[in-house]
Amino acid sequence: MSTLEDFKSGKVLLIDKPLEWTSFQVVNKLRWHIRKCFDIKKIKVGHAGTLDPLASGLLIICTGKQTKSIETYQGQIKEYTGTFVLGATTPSYDLETEVDNTYPTAHITNDAIHNTTAQFLGKIQQKPPIFSAIKKDGKRLYELARQGKTTEIKAREIEIFEFEITKINNLHIDFRVVCSKGTYIRSLAHDFGQALQSGAHLAALRRTKIGDFSVDKAQSIDEFIENLPK
Repeated sequence: MSTLEDFKSGKVLLIDKPLEWTSFQVVNKLRWHIRKCFDIKKIKVGHAGTLDPLASGLLIICTGKQTKSIETYQGQIKEYTGTFVLGATTPSYDLETEVDNTYPTAHITNDAIHNTTAQFLGKIQQKPPIFSAIKKDGKRLYELARQGKTTEIKAREIEIFEFEITKINNLHIDFRVVCSKGTYIRSLAHDFGQALQSGAHLAALRRTKIGDFSVDKAQSIDEFIENLPK
C-alpha cells in the first residue's frame, strides 16, 4: 500500500479513464483523494497526455517528483482502437457536434477501405481539428470554434506506424492505430473519409497503449481510491 512518501517521491499511476471525464477531472479527483487520505494541503499531480472526454482508456498520471518526467511519457508512441462512421462529417470530427454533411457511400468497397489505410502510413502532414485544445493568439481553438469563428490551422508532421482495419460493419469501421505524439485520431477519421471520396467521423476511441504501458495494467478511478490507505 502506498505511503505519503511514495506519492511525494513520485509515482506513475496507470488509470483507465472513463467516458465523459476530462483528463483534468481525473487529475483533480486523484489529487483530492490523496490530499484527503494523508491530510495534506498540497501534492503535485499531472497527466502525461490528454484524452478527449469522448475517449476512454490509458491515462498516465504522475505524482510528486515524477511530474518532472511527464514530457518523457508524452513523447512516447501510442496505440488506439476505435470506430469510424463513413458517409457523414461533423464540425468536431467526432460525436461532440451534430452531423453537418452527408456523402455517398455506395461506391465504397471493403477492399477500398482496407487499401486506403496505406495512404496514411509513415510520416504525413495532418491538420488538427478546429475543435481542439491548441492555442492560437492566447485562445484555445475549440473556444473560437464554439463562437463560430474560423481560423487557419497549419498542418503538422506526424507519423503513423500501423493502421489496421479490424472489422467492417456496413458504415461502421473498427480500427487499430499506432502513432506518434501529436496525432489526432479525429483528423485521421475525417481525412480517411475524404480519401474514400466520401466523409467520415470518429464514433468511438480508446487509448490502449503509451510506450510500454498498457491499459490492461491500468486501474479504474474507483480502484485507485479503494487502494488508498484507510
